Amino acid sequence: MLQLVRAGARAWLRPTGCRGLNALAEEAVHPAAKPESVVSAGPQAPVLRRCELPVPATRRPVQAWVESLRDYQQERVGLAELHPEVFSTAPRMDILHQVAIWQKNFKRISYAKTKTRAEVKGGGRKPWPQKGSGRSRQGSTRSPIWRGGGIAHGPRGPTSYYYMLPMKVRAQGLKVALTVKLAQDDLHVVDSLELPTSDPQYLTELARYRHWGDSVLLVDATHEDMPQNTVAATSGLKTFNLIPAVGLNVHSMLKHQTLVLTLRTVTFLEEKLLWHDSRYTPLYPFRLPYRDLP
Repeated sequence: MLQLVRAGARAWLRPTGCRGLNALAEEAVHPAAKPESVVSAGPQAPVLRRCELPVPATRRPVQAWVESLRDYQQERVGLAELHPEVFSTAPRMDILHQVAIWQKNFKRISYAKTKTRAEVKGGGRKPWPQKGSGRSRQGSTRSPIWRGGGIAHGPRGPTSYYYMLPMKVRAQGLKVALTVKLAQDDLHVVDSLELPTSDPQYLTELARYRHWGDSVLLVDATHEDMPQNTVAATSGLKTFNLIPAVGLNVHSMLKHQTLVLTLRTVTFLEEKLLWHDSRYTPLYPFRLPYRDLP
């Protein structure tokens, strides 16, 4: 009511030609909103890959930039959605350590070997008794000096340090390694591994331009369809390695500073690693094929 009285007083004192009392009353009751400046949104990056596998209701897909290796400037050509259960899992450093130690030791063989008493030179029958004959004491007939026996309970190599981790622990180690690489900005997704030239210098300059470090691991879906230029370029470099997706392991990811995955590799890893979370067929040796293998 007070607002209406004030609006009427302002209208009475205003000169002719102004708005009427009704318009002022409406303005007092419903003040006009100030026009907000509309900012024109720029062109958004296209989403080149959608996460097709089911995502938990409490999680959202992780987005990563998709790059191209055909040019220095094509650092961002689109976006790719990554499954959170693979690329954004809990950073279990204990599992990562278990898998790394397992990969280090499961092919280790120790060749340390000590001799037993039977293998040491000497120790046979004495030529005469120790005392009573008046002659000097002697050891065995095979050695003039008594050498005694060997080492008791020493290593009897070769000794294998082979042991097997559960498959789900190994799959979880891969997930943790991928998560850590993505969190540290050391994982890059590319549309393909096509290079404009087979010169190794182009690959090294590209890695230096994009700050990939000194060692790069390139992963493609299958080794049959790998580009010939990339194969020829990496064959002449010691710190740039090219492997198929089936050979990706924790040791290789930790050994290299930067991990480069193709879009097909991302799809392959998500299908295989998430299958271990929901599989019902136990993985036993010599029991192939698995009934629910993706």
